Amino acid sequence: MNGYGRFTSGYWMRLLDKRAASSQGLVLLLALHMLLLVPLWEADALAVADTDGLEVKVEPGGGIRATAHPLFPAKPEVIQALLADYSHWPDLFEVRMRVAELTIREGVATIDLRIEHPLMPGERKLVTESRTVPNGALVTDLKDGDFKRYHRVWILQPVGDGTHTQANFELVVEPKTLVPDRLIAMVMRQELEAHFRIVKQKALEHSRR
Repeated sequence: MNGYGRFTSGYWMRLLDKRAASSQGLVLLLALHMLLLVPLWEADALAVADTDGLEVKVEPGGGIRATAHPLFPAKPEVIQALLADYSHWPDLFEVRMRVAELTIREGVATIDLRIEHPLMPGERKLVTESRTVPNGALVTDLKDGDFKRYHRVWILQPVGDGTHTQANFELVVEPKTLVPDRLIAMVMRQELEAHFRIVKQKALEHSRR
């Protein structure tokens, strides 16, 4: 490589390094700004009754744990079908995501999701394995990607005359990021509220057919 080539190559490498550092700096600046607003938002959240019993907490060792008990207006088999329709998982969330790859072998679904999250620049890779265990629970565990931990459990039980479903939900997640866990917990609460709302809407539409 001649002198000019080395100069241009070095220039572009320095420029890319600067842009990467700038992106991380913007994310941390946004996180700090959001954290300053958290006390006000938490005060508003306390004034609103949470009918799903949703609790989102920062884990002492890092990561976020969420639990909830949403009531769905459809039979458990309908909810199970919605949650296990892996190729259409992105339709159950407001966050932009896509299924990059899906394989199902011997009852185990391996899903490669690519997630575009406003708190983290670029696409985040989340590869999980989902299966239905003997007690009927739908369990999803981390296999690979830009996460340290991901564990999700859905337990569905019929209630009333059997046309409604009481769910027990648990999610433990820890992404590889510099964004503070407290901010992730706040945003995750909003995303799960939207997730439950979308599943309820789709369940209601199915029950009216």
